[in-house]
Amino acid sequence: MTTGVRRRMGVEERKQQLIGVALELFSHRSPDDVSIDEIAAAAGISRPLVYHYFPGKQSLYEAALRRAADDLAGRFVEPPQGPLGARLLRVMGRFFDFVEDHGPGFAALMRGGPAVGSSTANAMIDEVRQAAYEQILAHLDVTEPSARLELVVRSWVSLAESTALLWLDGRRVPRAELELQLVHDFAALAAVSAAYDTGMAEVLVRILADEPADGPFGELVGRLLALAPPSRLPDQRSS
Repeated sequence: MTTGVRRRMGVEERKQQLIGVALELFSHRSPDDVSIDEIAAAAGISRPLVYHYFPGKQSLYEAALRRAADDLAGRFVEPPQGPLGARLLRVMGRFFDFVEDHGPGFAALMRGGPAVGSSTANAMIDEVRQAAYEQILAHLDVTEPSARLELVVRSWVSLAESTALLWLDGRRVPRAELELQLVHDFAALAAVSAAYDTGMAEVLVRILADEPADGPFGELVGRLLALAPPSRLPDQRSS
């Protein structure tokens, strides 16, 4: 007969366990509402032992945030094959997977949770935004973006973030529709900028050249044409 003995964790293993437990709790409730006692109980250890590994909830929150930030940044990584519209749609699917899995924690992070005012936490949030920006540029195969292209991409990353926060508040719009709408938003932002800048126009033409008619961008064109059929468009010949 054998007797089960609880295996003793090493320092790093225990820290990673606590980070995982904290991240799980922060994913379902605002970090402000989660106590060290709850984290200790979920990890099966005492409150003093939590403080042995982390000096306070702030440091544990930032460690959990680091893991979450790395995970979220990775959601924007996508192989550079195939039409851009389909790639962005897959990216948005993974992005909303994260938002849905970590709803309260994601909202607290972006709106200001216990780490508000923390330079470390703010830097990690900025890292995620920068990683998303760089990944989109990689999808566009651009290494030195123009001022207008940078504005388009950064505006779109910000739009995705704010859209996710609004969606979490009631989820009144189907998630799949929002994912597709955000892909359409990217095309719309690029198209408006292209109307003002020849460099952006070249980028847009290159993007659309690889897009199939039944892809996300082709669907957007179809939706817009349905709203304003040719018979209702202004006759440019009279101008």
